[in-house]
Amino acid sequence: MAQQDNRRDYNAEMADSHLPENSRYSYGFDYDVMHPYMVRSFEPFFRKGSLLELGCAKGDLTRRLRPHFDDVTCVEAADDALAVARERLGADVTLVPGLFEDVQLPRRYDNIVMTHVLEHLDDPVRVLRRVNEEWLAPGGRFFLACPNANAPSRQIAVKMGLISHNSAVTPAEAEHGHRCTYALDTLERDATAAGLRVVHRSGIFFKALANFQWDRLLKTDIISPAYLDGCYALGQQYPDLCSTIYLVCESSR
Repeated sequence: MAQQDNRRDYNAEMADSHLPENSRYSYGFDYDVMHPYMVRSFEPFFRKGSLLELGCAKGDLTRRLRPHFDDVTCVEAADDALAVARERLGADVTLVPGLFEDVQLPRRYDNIVMTHVLEHLDDPVRVLRRVNEEWLAPGGRFFLACPNANAPSRQIAVKMGLISHNSAVTPAEAEHGHRCTYALDTLERDATAAGLRVVHRSGIFFKALANFQWDRLLKTDIISPAYLDGCYALGQQYPDLCSTIYLVCESSR
């Protein structure tokens, strides 16, 4: 079994300041468009009770999730991001520094969320197995979301010669710590290998443009809220053509 590379600099992997517009880690599209639609997609499957968020970064998604749960715990490996999250979220969210491979948590949780994190892990099945065997409460739900290898924006990039194939890890993605790029079949493969039972699979937001292109458009009046809702609705019809794919899982224990 592969071991976590403790020489990784998680703060550097999240940094954007030295990168060109089309190679950043974070975009307004992620926060202003995708995060609300993620919560909308997950909400019908939420269990009442507690939440564990694996990889909260600076707490942007956490702030949208927090109103839905009695208590919230977050685990994050990047010290710089965790400091920002602590300032944003305050004392009513428990923040735990550490690696998923090593961290010891004192309880099980009714809901566990991991969004755009699994593709960064050196041994994703090992971490998913911990979710299944150690952290997910009986009857709890695990929400696992990743960028989609088959998103039209990536397929267009292949046709343009910018990347070699849909699931390629680009140099910019590698600099941000990506180890792989998932499609629905490979995401479900790893979840199943960890002993999780998939109860729902879908996608979030039909997406034919790159994130930096979306950021430019969102500053204009070209994109309306109705158009965004249309892309979200179309994504549910064609999950394999979405920006993000996700699974809702339960423990097979």
